[in-house]
Amino acid sequence: MSTSKSKKLTEADLPNTAALTQEVVVNLPLSELHPFPNHPFQVREDDSMKETAESIKQFGVLVPAIVRPVPDGGYEIVAGHRRKHASELAGLEMMPCIVRDMDNDAATIIMVDSNLQRESILPSERAMAYKMKLEAIKHRAGRPSKAEKENAPNVSANFRSDDEIGNSVGISGDTVRNYISLTNLVPELMHMYAAMSPKEPLMPTCGRPLRTSRNSFLRS
Repeated sequence: MSTSKSKKLTEADLPNTAALTQEVVVNLPLSELHPFPNHPFQVREDDSMKETAESIKQFGVLVPAIVRPVPDGGYEIVAGHRRKHASELAGLEMMPCIVRDMDNDAATIIMVDSNLQRESILPSERAMAYKMKLEAIKHRAGRPSKAEKENAPNVSANFRSDDEIGNSVGISGDTVRNYISLTNLVPELMHMYAAMSPKEPLMPTCGRPLRTSRNSFLRS
């Protein structure tokens, strides 16, 4: 029997769930699993949800959710909101989960990254997700010192956090910035974008392009 100790994960490891081979999966009551605050992705009662619920009825939840303990009791879902709802539809009372202690920024980054690869994301959901991840990345990095600002004469030319987000999902930083600009719309316009199909191209508002260096349209 091996006596070697498990490698302690660093914050840089947290978004990479493939590296979490040492973590233990536990079954937790669905009643103790609570949604992530301001979770931007809707849990829809669509055909995909019905298929997921039927699959869970037959085979169970194959991929554990990622949750973190909350001070008031229970657990906050970081990744697995759709799996929880599908488990409820399937009549289950428990769900396999990986319990992980993490700060708000790390949890936000994992929550966003675990959902961005889905095809059925609305433009409004993607916009809020990019904004939340950008704020988390900036908060983790901290504000640059005065000396750092003085030693960076062309700050706009430096690699930015929104460029980093775009690079991770195969789009430009300009596209990420345009999506984030949607979160500044008045509620009526935001509802209009929320009603759009995930595959429907985004158009600029009020006859003018959204903020971008090339005045290009957003692409989904």
